[in-house]
Amino acid sequence: MRRLAFLLVGLLAVTAQAQEFPTRPIRMVVPYAPGGLPDTMTRIIGPKMSEALGQQIVVENRPGAGGISGTEVVARATADGYTLLIADVGQLAINPHLFKALPYDPLKDLAPVSLIGSTALFLVLQASIPANDFRELVALAKAKPGSMNYGSSGLGSIHHLTTEAMKAAFGLDIVHVPFKGMGQAVPALLGGQVSMLFSALPALEAHVKAGKVKLLAISVPQRSPQAPEVPTIAELGVPGFDFAPEIGLLAPAGTPPAIVSRLAAEVAKAVRNPDVAQRFQSLGIDPVGNTPEAYGAQIRSDYERYGRVVRVSGAKID
Repeated sequence: MRRLAFLLVGLLAVTAQAQEFPTRPIRMVVPYAPGGLPDTMTRIIGPKMSEALGQQIVVENRPGAGGISGTEVVARATADGYTLLIADVGQLAINPHLFKALPYDPLKDLAPVSLIGSTALFLVLQASIPANDFRELVALAKAKPGSMNYGSSGLGSIHHLTTEAMKAAFGLDIVHVPFKGMGQAVPALLGGQVSMLFSALPALEAHVKAGKVKLLAISVPQRSPQAPEVPTIAELGVPGFDFAPEIGLLAPAGTPPAIVSRLAAEVAKAVRNPDVAQRFQSLGIDPVGNTPEAYGAQIRSDYERYGRVVRVSGAKID
């Protein structure tokens, strides 16, 4: 009887804590440099969530090590809902298969909150490279193996794995140059330090309009409404080629379910806000805002899928 009473008291305390949440600012850790897709999406939905929650949301960029360091910070944080992670499939489904050892287990150390949205990646070529379409690029790369390079947002990122899958499919020898987010990789492309990269539209939008980069292909099975003239890699000879960034919100494992549910509800409301929806649409982002259970199922599915892709690609990092 005493044990039951103790458990009831504990349950009531957690429920009360969840009802009062939040009582202070919330930190959202983005494991990339400013300027890329995860950072952009966080800064779009952040103000709407802050307004609804009645507390400031502080965006903290912690780039480096393929997002591992920022993810570790959240995985080891107090499970009270005040330290959250903005993650992509790189941290959740690719790194566990690519790296020999990680300081976190994405399936055990993190609690899914909600998938914010997903988008496509565009293969972008530096303006001075003498190729005007994808087939010309393939021919140029094969004529000069090892002479071209590509940028990514870091080791184990979706950009890294997408390019490695493309290389394997077309038999290309292109050197990888990892950065600490697309906010660093895209300027390197513009400056000629890398020949090409895959990136979501938010990091490219201004440069596409200015004619500073060439869009050659897209990483998902359907063409993009934002650039319908750009062919898919599936169309160009690799049926089933499908790599899409999926940006979601997670909390440390053990965060009270009521707090996780409250945060998920606020994500869902934020992505359905007309201003947010319009901004997402202009950037080619598909809003989701699903439940913790649905996002958890998606992560587990991605974990298995990208595990197979990593094994086929042969990519491995000690």
